[in-house]
Amino acid sequence: MKWRKWNNILHRDIGYLAVGLTLVFAISGIAVNHVADWNPNYSISRKNIKINLSPAEDRESLVREVLRALNIHRPPNNSFRPDRQTLQIFLENQTVEINTVTGEGFVEQVTERPLLHDFNFLHLNHAKKWWTWFSDLYAVALIFLSISGLFVLKGKNGLAGRGKWLTGLGFLFPIFFLIIYKYL
Repeated sequence: MKWRKWNNILHRDIGYLAVGLTLVFAISGIAVNHVADWNPNYSISRKNIKINLSPAEDRESLVREVLRALNIHRPPNNSFRPDRQTLQIFLENQTVEINTVTGEGFVEQVTERPLLHDFNFLHLNHAKKWWTWFSDLYAVALIFLSISGLFVLKGKNGLAGRGKWLTGLGFLFPIFFLIIYKYL
């Protein structure tokens, strides 16, 4: 069997194996590229509240009263009074902040973004251990796919024809951005 036939078979089959991982890394890559614009792992919602509080001075009493008024039945992880008028209550995935004089404040809820949090966990290699080696193997597969893809087609549509120009352009993009962002 000729080398080109094996090249095409391996390119096709490894390409099929790489589809799922490529989608995970590509979707996560877009998300984390825009981390300055949004939180790709968590959705944070904020709801304004107004509670009529009794003039209690001790923090524990205020915490119990606020949680009861908000119908929250789990104990807080912690609470804090940064000043005489402010009470902060920290619960799992939730923060309550209230002005103890006016009764005005907010509840902030943090929830994981479905799938995207998991994709980012893998993409940013928080898993470590075996995932590191598996990701490296995937990177090697991408290198193979890039090189073997150059030789799938022959003639005017292949590397000898327009393929060389498109491949050259593909190398120019990262060089162009490196020059702009690193050297200018």
